[in-house]
Amino acid sequence: MKKIILLTTGGTIASKVNPDTGLLSSGALTGDELASMCKLPSKIGVEVESVFQIPSNQMNAERLSQLRERIGVLLSDPQVDGVVVTHGTDTLEETAYYLDLTIANEKPIVITGSQRGPFELGTDAMINIRQSILAAASDELKGFGTVVLFNERLFSARYVKKVHASNVAGFTSEGYGYLGTVDQDIVTVYQKPLTREVYSLKHDFPVVDIIPFYLGVDDRFIRTSISTGAKGMILEGSGRGHMAPEMSAAIEEACNQGIIVVLTTKAGEGEVRHVYDFPGSVFDLTNKGVLIGKDYDSKKARIKLAVLLADGASKEEIQRVFLK
Repeated sequence: MKKIILLTTGGTIASKVNPDTGLLSSGALTGDELASMCKLPSKIGVEVESVFQIPSNQMNAERLSQLRERIGVLLSDPQVDGVVVTHGTDTLEETAYYLDLTIANEKPIVITGSQRGPFELGTDAMINIRQSILAAASDELKGFGTVVLFNERLFSARYVKKVHASNVAGFTSEGYGYLGTVDQDIVTVYQKPLTREVYSLKHDFPVVDIIPFYLGVDDRFIRTSISTGAKGMILEGSGRGHMAPEMSAAIEEACNQGIIVVLTTKAGEGEVRHVYDFPGSVFDLTNKGVLIGKDYDSKKARIKLAVLLADGASKEEIQRVFLK
């Protein structure tokens, strides 16, 4: 019999109604309470452990580290075949990618959540847990790293995004599709990531800020990031990766001070590339020392840059791995 560990961290999937407000209290249920409500697969042994009971807007670097360390210990047990993590959806994609980049074990790690609480009409909580356990027990997912299960679909941690605030089909991978499905308790895999990247963390998780471009933006946020000690900066550009010319001098200052600056695009699909030569273009910014973030969205780029900095990677190595 396969043995799967179900780690719960809170979120909507572990919520219940607060009688005083009539609203959901996220993370109110313990892991055992949540598991007792599910029809768990009878042919899989499941052990439950509550790690946190929080809404996922409270997830931070310290808790990410605690979760990673606990998963590492569990997967080192030869009797454990995989791990499922339940998580709030607000930061689920960031936690998934962090775990994907920092845990080298070949056993499956599956992260899931829900858009509706377990006591709401039409809840997706129980089916997502059941299907995640089935996926984690499947030999098909060995070597995949961390994957996300939502609404019967399996997604790559690198490309999965939350795309709807409330619908049960809340996650997708724009342009890349899903890796497989769990349907009627059958796990089917259609595609597998070609490569895996795993890094060790030699230093503390550094401060990396996300600076967006929008019409009329100036350099205030960049200068604040510089003055408050950021070690890295993700520029969320428009189109091919364009920022306002009013930001250029501050961006160059950040690069000159040794802050690693990576340029991404807010577009749902496509890559940052040299196409134009106007002020604030990719050509202009890379000449000032900015690195190209290829097809990463800003949140995933932030996680990756922070992990690389914690691993002690050089600027040249950071650019190389972002272009993989």
